[in-house]
Amino acid sequence: MASQEVGNAEPGTASAGGPPARQAEPEVVNSVYQRNDELQNHQKEKLQALGAVQILNGATVLVLGIFLASLQNIFHPFSQFFFISYTAYPLWGPIFFIVSGSLSVAAGRKPTRTLVQNAFGMCIASSAVALVGFVFLSVNLAVNKHSFKNCESSQSQDLCVYVGIFSNGLMSLMLILTLLELCISTSVSVMWCIESSCNSIEVGLFP
Repeated sequence: MASQEVGNAEPGTASAGGPPARQAEPEVVNSVYQRNDELQNHQKEKLQALGAVQILNGATVLVLGIFLASLQNIFHPFSQFFFISYTAYPLWGPIFFIVSGSLSVAAGRKPTRTLVQNAFGMCIASSAVALVGFVFLSVNLAVNKHSFKNCESSQSQDLCVYVGIFSNGLMSLMLILTLLELCISTSVSVMWCIESSCNSIEVGLFP
């Protein structure tokens, strides 16, 4: 009798009081998908926020660059304080930052393959541009230290000192924003790598 009862037991049941094995597997898969969706949504929100900061950062550097070029035209005799203007970094550098941030925001909202690849490439390019800008600004600040000595032989010594101090202030602000852009671009690049790795693993595990 006992053997007949065991034989008549349904194949989908595991043990008395236990959930069926076929019902447990979809629940595990659904929980994994739900947890992965929550992580991806949080990741997308972070990418959009960082992209917005990149756009704001690039716009600020661009405004400072235009203001710096205007000062160079006004105080042309003290052009040694505006070495960065000859490199044109305050103009082409922020363009990279704004485009990179815009692509990150767009890819965060609608993560298509093309947008993700373009955003990842622009983030790497923005990191390289920010590093170059950091070198240019550091060199300009170092040159300004020596340029202050030339103010002693200038006819308008006080004006020369004021222009140098003002130039150092703008350069320092741009240097801070450039370092911020370097950190953000590097972080976004790493996040895009993680996002791509997670998507590839998900496709491999749950085709």
